Amino acid sequence: MIRNHTAALRSAINPRRFQSQGSGYCQLLLASDPELLDYGLLTVGVVAAVAAGIPFPLLGILFGQLVDNLNSTSCSSEASASSLTSSVVRKVLIVVYVAIANFVLIYVHTACWSLLGERLVRRLRKCYLRSLLRQELAFFDRLPSGEVASRLDSDLQVIQTGASEKVGICISSFSYFIASYIVCLIKSARLAGILFPVVPAFILMTTVGGHYTKKYTSSMTDHIASATSIAAGGLSNMAIVHAFGANARLETLFAASLGKAQLYGMKKNVVSSIQMGCLYFIAYSANALAFWQGSKEIAASVALDKSGTTVGNVYTVIFLLIDSSFIISQVAPFIQLFSSAAAAFSRLVTTIERIPEIDGTAISKGNLLEAAPGRLEFRNVTFSYPSRPDTIVLRDISLVIPANEHTAIVGLSGSGKSTVGALIERLYDTDSGEIILDDQNIRELNVRSLRGMIGTVEQSGNLLERSIFENIAYGLVNSPMKEHAGLRDTLLGPELEDLAVAIRDGCNLADKIATSSEEVKCIWRLCCEAATHADAIDFIEDLPHGLATAVGAEGNLLSGGQKQRIVLARALVRNPSILLLDEATASLDSASERQIQSALEKITHGRTTITIAHRLSTIKNAHQVIVMDMGRIVEQGKYTELLAKGGAFAKMVHLQGSSRSATPAVSLRSGLSSSDDTISKAETIIEQQTSSKDRTSQRSFDQQSDSEKANTAEPAGESAENTCSQRSFISSLLTTVTLARPHLIWMLLGTCAAVIVGGTYSGEAVIFGHTVGSLSPCRGAANILTSGSLYGLLFFILGIVEFAANVISASSFGRVAEKLLYRVRVMSLRSLFYQDIQWHESEGRSAGMLISYISSDANSMSGLTGTVLGVILSIIVSLVSGIILAHIIAWKIAIVLLATVPILLASGFLRLKIIAQFHQRHQKAFAGSVSIATEAVRSMKTIATFSLEQTTLHVFTRSLRAPYKESVKAIVYGNFWLASAYSISNLIYALAYYWGAKEVANGNYNQTQFFTVLPALLFSAQLCGQMFSLAPDVSKAGVAAARVLDLIDIGPQETMQTVEEQDERDRDLEAANNVVEKRLDIRRGITVTFRGVFFSYPSRPDVEVLRGLDLNFEAGKFYALVGPSGAGKSTIISLIERFYVPHLGGVKIDGRDHSQSSGVSFRDDIALVPQQSVLFDGTVRFNVALGARPAHDPCQNEIETACRLANIHDTIASLPQGYETPCGASGNQFSGGQLQRLSIARALLRKPRLLLLDEPTSALDAESERLLQEALERTAAGITVVAIAHRLHTVRHADCIFLIDAGICVDQGRHEDLLARSDWYRASASHQALDR
Repeated sequence: MIRNHTAALRSAINPRRFQSQGSGYCQLLLASDPELLDYGLLTVGVVAAVAAGIPFPLLGILFGQLVDNLNSTSCSSEASASSLTSSVVRKVLIVVYVAIANFVLIYVHTACWSLLGERLVRRLRKCYLRSLLRQELAFFDRLPSGEVASRLDSDLQVIQTGASEKVGICISSFSYFIASYIVCLIKSARLAGILFPVVPAFILMTTVGGHYTKKYTSSMTDHIASATSIAAGGLSNMAIVHAFGANARLETLFAASLGKAQLYGMKKNVVSSIQMGCLYFIAYSANALAFWQGSKEIAASVALDKSGTTVGNVYTVIFLLIDSSFIISQVAPFIQLFSSAAAAFSRLVTTIERIPEIDGTAISKGNLLEAAPGRLEFRNVTFSYPSRPDTIVLRDISLVIPANEHTAIVGLSGSGKSTVGALIERLYDTDSGEIILDDQNIRELNVRSLRGMIGTVEQSGNLLERSIFENIAYGLVNSPMKEHAGLRDTLLGPELEDLAVAIRDGCNLADKIATSSEEVKCIWRLCCEAATHADAIDFIEDLPHGLATAVGAEGNLLSGGQKQRIVLARALVRNPSILLLDEATASLDSASERQIQSALEKITHGRTTITIAHRLSTIKNAHQVIVMDMGRIVEQGKYTELLAKGGAFAKMVHLQGSSRSATPAVSLRSGLSSSDDTISKAETIIEQQTSSKDRTSQRSFDQQSDSEKANTAEPAGESAENTCSQRSFISSLLTTVTLARPHLIWMLLGTCAAVIVGGTYSGEAVIFGHTVGSLSPCRGAANILTSGSLYGLLFFILGIVEFAANVISASSFGRVAEKLLYRVRVMSLRSLFYQDIQWHESEGRSAGMLISYISSDANSMSGLTGTVLGVILSIIVSLVSGIILAHIIAWKIAIVLLATVPILLASGFLRLKIIAQFHQRHQKAFAGSVSIATEAVRSMKTIATFSLEQTTLHVFTRSLRAPYKESVKAIVYGNFWLASAYSISNLIYALAYYWGAKEVANGNYNQTQFFTVLPALLFSAQLCGQMFSLAPDVSKAGVAAARVLDLIDIGPQETMQTVEEQDERDRDLEAANNVVEKRLDIRRGITVTFRGVFFSYPSRPDVEVLRGLDLNFEAGKFYALVGPSGAGKSTIISLIERFYVPHLGGVKIDGRDHSQSSGVSFRDDIALVPQQSVLFDGTVRFNVALGARPAHDPCQNEIETACRLANIHDTIASLPQGYETPCGASGNQFSGGQLQRLSIARALLRKPRLLLLDEPTSALDAESERLLQEALERTAAGITVVAIAHRLHTVRHADCIFLIDAGICVDQGRHEDLLARSDWYRASASHQALDR
């Protein structure tokens, strides 16, 4: 079955298939391996659409005969009213039968096209993601982080809009147009021939306009994708955005990209408006020519007094040409949609067609590995990353990694250590040289098979947004073990996800496991064993749902140490031949590290192990140590040999071991020589202390009243979201218009032009009615010729007016829409950045889901001010003016036809309501699938390493099932009302002719009055049908507007009016005179106090992370937080930054409890170096400058000074572009150590009063660590420093070290004091010592 899945994967993304099909609109409809059902839907949809256009021309013949009957009645007094009435009744019955057939045909073709579009977009979503997952890692290094969200959200939404029921409407319109020409050729071949040039004129207009629309649309969406990338980077790293007040700078960058998109958007709207104006001009010019030529033919027949061209024949030709030209005008709003869909498809195809240089999904390509002893050899390997080809990372290195032995690679940050690991996994290919695995060049090996032999622990500790169980189980997906082969189908299916969800929903674990399949039981057992080996099982079992616990986006619901242990378990579960550990224990405390090291020594026995490390204590038992510097190997040998040589390695060991010089020699020596029994005893004591503290804290927590828990502040904006549906469409429309108020002149100009467009339909009715009356044979040949020339000229003038009005209306509304889009997107991002971390982590929100506010929602919202609004306004004006005109001319006829208008409106309203409910119900579901795809791209290294391409695709596919099923239901019901809105106009025609002919026969009105009322009302009726065909766009705009406006409402505009903010502004005003003194006293530190703090994360409210914590950080001192992973250390820093608010207790900064106010100005004096170093998709200069205080633009000298302090300036200067070097998505252009140093530089640039360091040196080599510590000693004088550290020697000079365990402070003191009295601290120091 796995081979079947893979075969399907290859065939679905066969690039030659796409190349042969091309990327045009016709190829779009059957893109991405359609099934037999899709061909059936296309065939039936085309046939039904074509058939739906035929009945009405047949009606034109009947109407022509009715005109002849009316003419004979007006010219001859002998004709009886009864005979005329009976003739009309027979023809009206035929019209009714045709209307019923037309309803059925319209329903069939709209349903077929809607379903075809839904299936097409679903296939394209999967196909695009498949192709992305095939690409090599270098492709993603250059891919903006928001690119995928933009393609899967905005672009596919454009494709679906342009490939659904509107295609059927367009085909039926053209079918009607062609059928009308055929009838006209039969009735008057000369007249029809003269009018034939209209066809190439329409084609030329469509082709030229479509070309420029596609061109500008493509440029516009590229800039939108760039802006989306910036937004995605910020929303994925909200902690950094809040900590540094980076929202304003990111918003500026975001707005700059949107500004470029806005320019192309306005150009596109101008082209579309000219296109629409040309369409009307051609149609009315053709009508003018038809009237002139028709009058000549009728006059000739009258003059010769013979039965040639009759008034009925000319009426049929003119009526059908007028109406078919009018119906063709319905295509005008759709042409832009089709062109935009083709442009969006071409962008998708560019990625889908791309042939990857390294294909990790291919099964048959390359030699398969059944077993791998694991001997690796690098032969003269030179390498530079494709994104920075001028920077050489590895320089002609040669090395041998023996099979079944432990090899360690150490060196300075950026020396190329992690690159060696990436090349072994063939995430990249070498520039020159070769890598040999067991006598085979890895380029000749099957990539998937190669990676299956390797178990990798990444430096970043990346987890997918699933449960712990699923994340560990993913290590089995490409396992080479034969006993794991039978588990692959289960790993690809939904069983693991269903099990985790069921446990989180309250099912009993034992019962659920017992009823699961044998494969699931086996996977569960293997995951538990792997978690045990990785020292993760204890903290996992303490979680409310155990292995089924969700880890959150990027694993943000777990601490750094917990994530790293799960990542280690994922690598161990597959029992690989080669184990690659890239800083596998960097985020772990010493006790956990010692336990894992002990477990690894047993597990790695007899297998090839490669360890990339900065903590040299973890590689003492390595068989070989390779020392790298600047992409070269400078030393190589055993640990003791290199130490004895006194070279680069010995210097690194000395730097890390120098901590003992600051501590009593006897105390450390005894600690270093202590046996494992002593350490175990210490750990037992700590465990007993922790258990006691846990019980005490739990009792204290249990004593909380329910009312106290209920007082926990609800995340801002939660209530607004929950009441999103309470905002009415009218309210959304009025608010949207208010937002567009700065562009009121353009709106008024567009409105006036739209009113003119709407009024021309009534003008056309007047001209048409008088023309038909003047062509009566009773008036004589001379009068007929004169009238034909006059009314032909009037129609031509009407065409010119229509052209000008349409251009002005569409371009004006289009300009307003682009301006509004820009403003709404910026305001939406501002509001999202304004919300606190607690809001972002509540209710399942993710960065990918929130991006939909900026991309698809904002784009849909423009429908309330753009071209669609202009069209609707024109329709309303036409309807009102038509009704008024009809009542003035012939009220007895008009009043009967007016009764049909509510039927039209009711039909359209019901469709509007159904579509609105559908979009509102499933917006989140589709946003969820986009989030999955965005996460996949962000975690591409993990997916490629563990061959999770198929697994990710299956998860993505399952996320599409629910919205697809609901879409099918909506199609079945919704298109009934669309068919009604279109076909009901035929019944109005029947009623109009019956009642009008009867009134004419009775002598109440003449035929001129009748033929003025008829088009005035019928055109209005057909325009109503067009208006309701736009119902999906309008309803989508209404729902999107409500969501976006609710989001904007909870943004800064509303919050700035709160009492707390007003008080904050008042205090700032009072302190204005002291600003200078404060800045001069900037070196004074900040005092922080924790008093009885209880806290649990919003996503896991039942797990108390802090349990009555009491801490005091005095100003100007250096404090350290140490303790086991998951003890709550990083949470303490989060509370200081006020990313969260404690449930009980308070956190005071300089004596003020900031958790009780909404102001965040206190963060201006705080700088943070987070545990997970992240950069945004911008230049190095931009990322470092984000650390500056708000409203301060740092100069180049300030930036370089901060980078020198962080020991990263020389690295940046060596890059070809220097400080203008792009960092890539999430900083993927730099190594882990370089990322950390850039993060430190960003913090130092702020010159803070309080510096928060969360494992600031975990990814640094010893030399960089020493230089950083020296820099901190120089720059941190007088300021408060709070550092989290697992490397205890980095905090040995701290004024006070707090030992945190289980959410409380179990001990505190200086380094020497804790060594003397704390068994845990002494055991940790002993494990980290290097000279035992």
